[in-house]
Amino acid sequence: HISSLLDMQQGDEANVTRLDIDIHSGTHIDAPRHFLPDGKTTDAIPLDVLVGLCQVVDLRGRECITARDLEELDLPAGTERLLFRTDNSRLWEDPGHRFRTDYCALTLDAAEWVAGSGIRLVGIDYHSIQRFHDPADTHLVLLEREVVILEGLDLRQVEPGPYRLWCLPIKLKGVEGASARAVLEPLARNL
Repeated sequence: HISSLLDMQQGDEANVTRLDIDIHSGTHIDAPRHFLPDGKTTDAIPLDVLVGLCQVVDLRGRECITARDLEELDLPAGTERLLFRTDNSRLWEDPGHRFRTDYCALTLDAAEWVAGSGIRLVGIDYHSIQRFHDPADTHLVLLEREVVILEGLDLRQVEPGPYRLWCLPIKLKGVEGASARAVLEPLARNL
């Protein structure tokens, strides 16, 4: 929710706007504390997890992402950051921005694959990495292994391939998540 506190058109000396949002609105990160009472908070996440080489993969045409889908990817050795472009990207085009419960997300076995693969950050192009009606297991598997979750990405204009990810969350202390600005810098395709 955005509201005006001061407005120069109303005679105020400056414009000042107030923004009230849930930490998990828009593009944001989930830290382990999101589902683990003693988990790390956002301020304890090292910046080298949030900034660095990243692979964007195209997994459109699926209802959900399974471990089998991930096993079939030809990821470069040592991939630490992985972003999923799915059919969710088209949902951002809804002018009413209505929340959908039929979005594509990771299955539990896919989360286990990610957590066991050395990936330190995983991201998806909708509000949640786990399916709407599933229990919290997908989040738990990732967060227990300290895999940072980046949700709410707009990947409509992003082609699959290597990028440098710059994910800069709002600096908040002691919280389970934070709104973030995530920018992808294209790299040569021969990494």
